[in-house]
Amino acid sequence: MPRLSGLRLSVSNPAELADFYMTHLGMTAAETPEGCRVGYTGSDADILLQPGGGTYRAARSDRYWKIGITLPNVDIAYAQLCAAGIAVNKPHQFRDIGYMCHLSDPEGFQIELLQQDFAGNRPPDAGDPDKPLGGGARIGQITLRCGDVAAISKRIDALGMRLLSIQPVADFGFTLYFWAFTEDRPPVRDLLAVENREWLWKRPYTTLEIQHVDDLTPTRNPGYAGLEIAGLTNGDRDEISL
Repeated sequence: MPRLSGLRLSVSNPAELADFYMTHLGMTAAETPEGCRVGYTGSDADILLQPGGGTYRAARSDRYWKIGITLPNVDIAYAQLCAAGIAVNKPHQFRDIGYMCHLSDPEGFQIELLQQDFAGNRPPDAGDPDKPLGGGARIGQITLRCGDVAAISKRIDALGMRLLSIQPVADFGFTLYFWAFTEDRPPVRDLLAVENREWLWKRPYTTLEIQHVDDLTPTRNPGYAGLEIAGLTNGDRDEISL
């Protein structure tokens, strides 16, 4: 089965940015002919840092939004980042979506830390303060924005990805959709079910998250260079841009 294996970002200094991800987020890094590949061990996606970009300011109209790092204990991760002098907002339960906090890397790319359990549901022994981010971290989501979910869903479905969850956030004016290369089926058949969400945050692979905003015309991020998918029938790797 294919796998969502990478997010390509064009950055001003791949080596320096890779050091941030290693030092503060516990990723490993490997040099490639195109730059640096950073990520966690496992089946989740990596971040492919390639030269040619520069620092930018994120906007709510950008096509590319963020990566979401899922992990067992956001409070441990928050404490570690604060101790290292990293600017990060205080963890909070966002609606019925998840317990989370946000930061950005030194070049302005957005990062969400998303706990695998809702606030109040976390096991008492979750996370290890002696490990980066409390251990167990993975890239759980790569998030893009769109204004026409019907059109983009046709392209995603054609790749063979399965829709796992739909999460309306009406008071913020958007709906979240989550696709993945998997045979998994959510425990509750209704894809709107809140009961599926903690299950989703525990998946070992990376989901493609689409934030749909009615009538949005996304702008092209100068640093977003597309997605990498391993195992497609037309080759070992394929770079796509949605």
